Amino acid sequence: MAERWHNKYGVGVNNVGSYQAAGQPFLTGSDLDPGHEHHIEFPYVTRSITVMNTGSNGVVRIHFAPSGSTKSNGTARVISGHHFWPLDSKEDALTMNVKASRIYLSNPESTVGGYKLFAELTGIDSERMYLLTGSGIND
Repeated sequence: MAERWHNKYGVGVNNVGSYQAAGQPFLTGSDLDPGHEHHIEFPYVTRSITVMNTGSNGVVRIHFAPSGSTKSNGTARVISGHHFWPLDSKEDALTMNVKASRIYLSNPESTVGGYKLFAELTGIDSERMYLLTGSGIND
């Protein structure tokens, strides 16, 4: 008798093969006004993300939760908890091999900054990705 319930191989957040294949390219970039934050949603879960500071002055902060995120007691944690990575000079860049469906970039300076972003995307629909939260993200 045929097995009624069986596991079917397919793409998914915990599927190793989904991350071993070369990723689909995703490119974007923008100026980043002082005190502002950009929220970038990816159409598919990322395999890797590279962000480069293109501003001649200033800092671009990379984080995985909004900078205004707070703990249950109201304490802001992304910035005060140092849950971000700063790119503090022109052409400073960071490549991260991470699975994510969104990223946040912010400018804490008083001058206009800028960035370029390249991501390798898997074939996993971003709706299948869990929300990144907790220690090191927003807590």
